[in-house]
Amino acid sequence: MNMMNLLPLFLAVGALAQVVDRPVETFSTREGPLKIVPIHHASLMMEANGQVVHVDPWSQGNYDSLPQADIILITDIHPDHLDPKILTRLRKPSTVIFAPEAVAKTVDGATIMRNGDTKTLGKWTFEAIPMYNEKRGPEPGKRYHDKGRGNGYTVTYGGFHVYISGDTEGTPEMRSLKSIDVAFIAMNLPYTMPPEEAAEAVKQFHPKIVYPYHYRDSDLSKFEKALSGSGIEVRLRNWYY
Repeated sequence: MNMMNLLPLFLAVGALAQVVDRPVETFSTREGPLKIVPIHHASLMMEANGQVVHVDPWSQGNYDSLPQADIILITDIHPDHLDPKILTRLRKPSTVIFAPEAVAKTVDGATIMRNGDTKTLGKWTFEAIPMYNEKRGPEPGKRYHDKGRGNGYTVTYGGFHVYISGDTEGTPEMRSLKSIDVAFIAMNLPYTMPPEEAAEAVKQFHPKIVYPYHYRDSDLSKFEKALSGSGIEVRLRNWYY
């Protein structure tokens, strides 16, 4: 048999395997299942009832087979969160983009959300949570992330609450969160915080499940160990394959 004739089949099987192997986390809500797909670094996708929410899409991730967005959340101005190239690919004429003011200045048509703002779109509710450095910065008196510039987000769907931290340290606003079912917590130095510090903050607001993300070369075993016995389920996923 001519192997060249089989090439399209091999490619199709490879693409299918890629789709099947993509991690999908599924959660029950009052409105039906909510699916969350880790993509890369700080990028993830949520899908429920045929609606798709992309968070901090970045073209370094693999978006093959993933649908375009009904809603896009952007946390900050840095290129690993704000990537015009992938926004063009994921955006439809009807797509709604929620973003802090610093981001909206460069993203045409984005809806501004400031710290503390809440927006509801269909069965989704989004609240902008402050994300910032309390002590870390490139030099004395400066911070990598200034308070008020970026947003973390809580996302509520069918009574199910998801917290996406964005680039932040364990701020008082994070520690005072309530009733979080799933949390995505950033950790990497020098820009956010180390795993042990992240774990201490997580203990304070006690989500049911926590995923480390935006972690690069951080030692996640330290995060997992620090939360051992807390009653919080730690789920480690590979965000860099």
